[in-house]
Amino acid sequence: MKVLLTGGAGYLGSITAKALEQAGHTPVVLDSLISGPRSFVGDRIFYEGDIADRELVRRVLAEHPDIEATVHMAARIVVPESVELPYEYYRDNVAKSLELFDELVALGKPRILFSSTASLYALQPEFEVREGDALEPNSPYARTKRMMEQVLEDMSAATDLRAIILRYFNPIGTDPDLETGYHLRDATHVVPLMAQTALGQRDSFTITGTDHPTRDGTGIRDYIHAWDLARAHVLAVERFDDVLAADGTTCSYINLGAGDGVTVRELLGAVERVVGKPVPTTEAPPRPGDAVGAYANADKAARLLGWRTEMSLDEGIASALAWGEKRREVLGYD
Repeated sequence: MKVLLTGGAGYLGSITAKALEQAGHTPVVLDSLISGPRSFVGDRIFYEGDIADRELVRRVLAEHPDIEATVHMAARIVVPESVELPYEYYRDNVAKSLELFDELVALGKPRILFSSTASLYALQPEFEVREGDALEPNSPYARTKRMMEQVLEDMSAATDLRAIILRYFNPIGTDPDLETGYHLRDATHVVPLMAQTALGQRDSFTITGTDHPTRDGTGIRDYIHAWDLARAHVLAVERFDDVLAADGTTCSYINLGAGDGVTVRELLGAVERVVGKPVPTTEAPPRPGDAVGAYANADKAARLLGWRTEMSLDEGIASALAWGEKRREVLGYD
């Protein structure tokens, strides 16, 4: 199967491209390279450009008429940045995606697998969330993702568009071969920050928020290995029509998480366990847009995709540490 993969030069996009290839599929990468490195594309079929460039999208589909689905991963993703730059987030995540979706429908390519986020969920007393639970997106980034979910709901009701929306929890780690990984120069994901601290590249790791209503006062998250996340995309693409039929809808939501909650302090302890030495820390108030957190009920993914996570928290941390040591060789910077 040939799959259009937007954002395929990014952290998760490049790993998903590899997972698709290993399952026998052919990713066609469309990426602006604003943040993703060109080296992450490798020798895959590649088009450099904007997802809102309708002429480019038409050319991609004309040259690859056998594309059967689109995995839409291209997006701005940094929560604090979205608070500072809301216009850019709504423009790139919402307005440009609208152009892409409309063009795909016009070209008769209506199957869309969309990357969403678990940061949409409202706080639950036990922190476990299911797909039908209340939503309360508390940052411009999260609100852009929710807007696109609603767009896909409405378009799937009015047009031939069909959508599977994957709500990611917190990806960590890298691809099994350490060829690609987290690439931003200024890391914003917690495990890369801890990994850099453990490797001596930072003086300390800052715990942002220590009085949340959790068991130790720090935020709670559900950490999922990036390779497990990529595998879920492969299964969703392969079972696309069957998933929608089984769910009885034109637009299906699926949580992707390990199914257990880990606080920041517990994650820090796990990193120290893997590294074998303490990680210096400081404490600070929550950042703008930060959420207390949640963890996934992933029963729907198991039922519709036949998917559960296979890789452990410690494996994800070890992978992140290994990538932290190799990324200078791959990218030319720490």
